[in-house]
Amino acid sequence: MDLTSIIKPEHVFIGLSAPTKWRALQLVSQKAATCLNVEEAVVLRALEAREQLGTTGIGHGIAVPHAAIAGMTKPRGLIIRFAKPIDFEAIDNVGTDLIFMLLFGESGRGEYLNVLAAIARRLQTEGVLATIRQAKTADELYADFIGDALR
Repeated sequence: MDLTSIIKPEHVFIGLSAPTKWRALQLVSQKAATCLNVEEAVVLRALEAREQLGTTGIGHGIAVPHAAIAGMTKPRGLIIRFAKPIDFEAIDNVGTDLIFMLLFGESGRGEYLNVLAAIARRLQTEGVLATIRQAKTADELYADFIGDALR
């Protein structure tokens, strides 16, 4: 899976702050609206509805909020690294400092599972998680996350 077609370098943000999980979802929705040309309120409602089903905090300081958005034709995503971890109600109770947000079309639910799997594989690659947490810039974080796909 080519993650470069889903997450663009300009869709990576570091050093953002949010006091709560719900404020983090608002911040993610604002960034998605700007970057992905979607309605902020629509994204926020969809992410909140998904979060009501159960946390998307998968552990190890990572959350993957995701939702179907009417009118989207392909999966798109953002990466956000927070300045300080927030309580995302993750399954391991570890504060979340990295969010990999995914939006996809209502007919693309199967495709987003492939994207989630690709992100998970990349994060399980030795050293990747530590490297992206140490990245000094958004461009550096993106390059470290994407890895071999850019070479």
